[in-house]
Amino acid sequence: MLRRIRAREWPPGAAIPNEADLAVEFGCARATVNRALRDLAAAGVLERRRRAGTRVAAAPAGRAQLEIPVLHRDVEESGAAYGYRLISRATEPPPLPLALRLGLDPARPLLHLCSLHLADDAPHVFEDRWINPAAVPEILSVDLERVSANEWLVENTPFSAGDMRISAEAAEAEVARYLGAAAGAALLVVERSTRRDAAVITHVRQFFAPGHRIDLALSTG
Repeated sequence: MLRRIRAREWPPGAAIPNEADLAVEFGCARATVNRALRDLAAAGVLERRRRAGTRVAAAPAGRAQLEIPVLHRDVEESGAAYGYRLISRATEPPPLPLALRLGLDPARPLLHLCSLHLADDAPHVFEDRWINPAAVPEILSVDLERVSANEWLVENTPFSAGDMRISAEAAEAEVARYLGAAAGAALLVVERSTRRDAAVITHVRQFFAPGHRIDLALSTG
């Protein structure tokens, strides 16, 4: 599809075939086509609007983009066996500072998850995540004992904006215990929020086990 856009077979502003027709043409699942279209839209190459279909962007954007990593894939691509454990699940109001930062009603409950991601049975990432059910009601029916919220949200919930912060923090006692680290040890922390239009989807803090590094690849779409 990107080759056709670059060759102007699908010129700027042109409507492209629907997902069902593309799936038949390329001999793949419709879900695969949908994921490809979402990726191209996130890169600014396509414009997707409900009831209006999908069109090539009038001025396709060449912009840097950063893909949200799926921890399951990252672990397996490193050659390790992936494991996952849901530690806790609750529906409760978020802390007031977080609610104010995200522009949410502090009295409205969110889905709060704590989980542990493993690599070869060793602690890899402790994840503290808040999800807004008003933006993603489907999450409430997902078996989060079986699949992590990280994986499900990346695969099923497109976002239009977000922010990310990478820092080093001293491990608090609970996080240190799950990661097998000493309390106060320096940990790499990735904090991220995503939105769809004005609605907050999720806010997550991921604490990586000591010694971890992050390799980032940038592209211009």
